[in-house]
Amino acid sequence: MKIIKFSSEEQWLEERRGKITGTRLKDLVNKRGGAPKLGFYELIAERIAIPYNGESYMDRGKRLEDEAVEKFSEKTGKKVDNELVIWTRDDDENIAVSPDGSIGKTEAVEVKCLSSARHIEAWLTKEIPSEYEFQVLQYFIVNDKLKKLYFIFYDPRSPIDMFFLEQNRVDLESKISEYLELEKEVLRQIDEITTKMVF
Repeated sequence: MKIIKFSSEEQWLEERRGKITGTRLKDLVNKRGGAPKLGFYELIAERIAIPYNGESYMDRGKRLEDEAVEKFSEKTGKKVDNELVIWTRDDDENIAVSPDGSIGKTEAVEVKCLSSARHIEAWLTKEIPSEYEFQVLQYFIVNDKLKKLYFIFYDPRSPIDMFFLEQNRVDLESKISEYLELEKEVLRQIDEITTKMVF
């Protein structure tokens, strides 16, 4: 065993980056087997990405969104309209989505500027994190003409700073129909309750 001494906490913290320590082991062990836990991707991020600077994730996402769209356009040659808009369904304006960008009426983009660990996880697994499943579906639920959504991941701190995963209507059709009906039913119930309460 080696013992390494440090004169400052900053040096001590820097030396811990990218290493499995006692407090990190719980973030790596997956007792049921299967996919790696987030700690696995955090260790990779600590070794290859620029460290997190404390900026709120919401502020960072807003700040980097236009830059991400620009990089996507450069890479794909697609012209993205990223005006600040809301889309609503023709038959019910209470069913809406705020697109990060559109490419005509049949394609759109959604941008995520996640932590470096989550960015690397998405790149390695080629999967959109499950917490964004309904956001993806909502694009298709609102826009009946939408054929494809480009889900863009952007992290300029990572060596692979931008990539995207394509979501196609044909692959999601049954879920789109199911959740559209669910939304209509929820809105019907809300209308019924608010009408009783207001009048």
